[in-house]
Amino acid sequence: MTSSFEFRPGPRLVVGPGTLGRLGEIARAIGGTRALITSDPGIVAAGHAAAGVDSLKATGIETTVFSGFGENPSSTDVEAGTAAAREFRPDLLVGLGGGSSMDLAKGINFLLSRGGRMQDYRGRGTGAQPMLPSIAVPTTAGTGSETQSFALITDAETGMKMACGDPAAAFRAAILDVRLTLTQPPRVAAVTGIDAVTHAVESFVSTAATAASRMFSIEAWRLLARGLPPVLTGSGDEHDRAAVQLGAAWAGLAIENAMLGAAHAMANPLTAAYGIVHGQAVGLALPHVVRFNAEVCADAYAELLTVIGINADSLTAGERLAGWLEDLLSVAGLSRSISPLGIDHPDVPALASMAATQWTGGFNPRPLTNADWQRLYEVA
Repeated sequence: MTSSFEFRPGPRLVVGPGTLGRLGEIARAIGGTRALITSDPGIVAAGHAAAGVDSLKATGIETTVFSGFGENPSSTDVEAGTAAAREFRPDLLVGLGGGSSMDLAKGINFLLSRGGRMQDYRGRGTGAQPMLPSIAVPTTAGTGSETQSFALITDAETGMKMACGDPAAAFRAAILDVRLTLTQPPRVAAVTGIDAVTHAVESFVSTAATAASRMFSIEAWRLLARGLPPVLTGSGDEHDRAAVQLGAAWAGLAIENAMLGAAHAMANPLTAAYGIVHGQAVGLALPHVVRFNAEVCADAYAELLTVIGINADSLTAGERLAGWLEDLLSVAGLSRSISPLGIDHPDVPALASMAATQWTGGFNPRPLTNADWQRLYEVA
């Protein structure tokens, strides 16, 4: 944990049931008069995009919806959305939907405001030009995209996810309306919720973690560990879903200030090479990464366990936390290993080589060699 640090406080948060109705008011306060909404077809079908349009129009804001994309938006999707934006000429962008909708809004903002290709913005702070104001309205509880400045966009040429970030790309405001999460299919709730848990755990022990970021990591962990299991089993109520939604947002803010680790570095190649959904990929990787990292951060893992009422010392914390996470995967109905996903003989050397190039791996608390990457994939 660094002793000297900067902290990015994140967007204005508007939290509570029914707060989607305040979208128009919030957009007006930012100065919006023409809003482009990015919502995938599922969000449009659920009626959430229409509700957002109604709120914007009620305050006199001209609105259009771009929905020509799906899960894991690609650089090609961003280009198509940017073309639609240039035609409409918005002065405000609204990402209304899951992580894909919010990431696409950020991606469009890069190209619309600064030109070029999405590949030009890989990394953080790659430009100086101003960008359009934007608002996030998450309908899932997991990615934390609403509280971070990174857009995760798949490179259409390589299939790899690109993390493209800039403080100017961060949302000015985020509306956390728990009622929008009630339409999540169970599978979506599972993969996004597990993703949020991974964000909390990895950001807590990241080499870039600070006293400030760790407060958000551990509060995210507390909310997610409490609320996610009942949501996954179907016994949860609106309070549980609200806890998961807020936990995901806090975890996103922790990522913004501390980054992630080896589980995310392992996951991206699995998604690119074999099409494994991101939440499933990070979920199966995380317990193995926790066991690997326990050699250097067992005390931090013990602290996380204490929050959920489990006592462990430095000798047992890694295994106890890994076991708890594996049990959570089972509750979520997700695979705990690669082979049940229909991948009997993954190309481990190729996966390891790709993982070693992932930016997030550089923040892992225990450095990895190529042999370490290969061993982690083998045990997974």
